[in-house]
Amino acid sequence: MEQTDPKWGDLSAPEKKRQLFLNQKATLLLFLEKGAITQAQFDKSYGDLRRKMGFEENE
Repeated sequence: MEQTDPKWGDLSAPEKKRQLFLNQKATLLLFLEKGAITQAQFDKSYGDLRRKMGFEENE
């Protein structure tokens, strides 16, 4: 997915990583809300995402 926001280039690498994490989390939440995935699938995918990207539970 290419970022088209002109501010994207102004972000530091950690800020880009954080934004990508938030975008992925939002996508998972949308899938859950629409019934495309179950709560168990969301929990596993979100947990995997946090671990792979190095974000803690409370972030």
